[in-house]
Amino acid sequence: MSKIMANDIMTYYEIHGKGDPFIFIHGGLVTSTMWQSQVNYFSKFYKVITYDIRGHGKTGISPLRKYSIELFADDLKKLIENLNIVKPIICGLSLGGMIAQVYATKYPHDLRALILSDTAISTSLTFWDKLMVYILFPKWIMIPTLRLMGVRNFIKFSFWIAKITRGKEWIGNNEIEEYERNEMLKIDKKEYLKIFSAIYDFKLQDLSKINIPTLVLNGENESKSVHHHAKVMKNLIPNCKSAIILNAGHTSNLENPEEFNKALEKFLKMHQN
Repeated sequence: MSKIMANDIMTYYEIHGKGDPFIFIHGGLVTSTMWQSQVNYFSKFYKVITYDIRGHGKTGISPLRKYSIELFADDLKKLIENLNIVKPIICGLSLGGMIAQVYATKYPHDLRALILSDTAISTSLTFWDKLMVYILFPKWIMIPTLRLMGVRNFIKFSFWIAKITRGKEWIGNNEIEEYERNEMLKIDKKEYLKIFSAIYDFKLQDLSKINIPTLVLNGENESKSVHHHAKVMKNLIPNCKSAIILNAGHTSNLENPEEFNKALEKFLKMHQN
């Protein structure tokens, strides 16, 4: 177990393997354990770094009253600096993909390659996004609802809503759903509120600044809205490819790790120095 200071918080991280640095950023309300299949595979060829985002897992709580995706990206910057990592490859899924976007636009010369998986470029890009964020489930209703319901009941509510609005295939099989529920139950309620709020507030970045090879991945059962986001990303990021992971939804790396790893490996081989 290793921790290192990143900004004002001791951040939990793991390093496996040797070679060019390859950082994986986990999704919201889970932990770096979601990357185990990728760690096992890519640590044969790369120095693989995983870490728990502020508010999550073994990094845990911080005293800040408010979080933002920009803060999470600055935490990553300090983690990279303090571990003496130079020009890593970064792969982020969902919330991790949002963090990766901010990092890549703020520090476009500090990366070797970028992989954005099952992620959005804004919480209010499409009509469906706006309907969800401003009409059906606005922040001013959802935050008090979470406070009143508590984490356990809110998680049940969230999965119920997800199955209705996005389908069971979006979530994945029962094993993946159980993993996600168990990880979410470990999050402190105050942290849950801050993380949830940060995701709600995410805005479109200047993706044209990203000047490195980029791969955008989505599970085939990802939401239509996020598939649209992927098309917009491909248009905005100059050197960008996209791919679909079959038989997978939102957590495509967990649902079809073999195909996910192959897609990453193919992309990276195309852009080896």
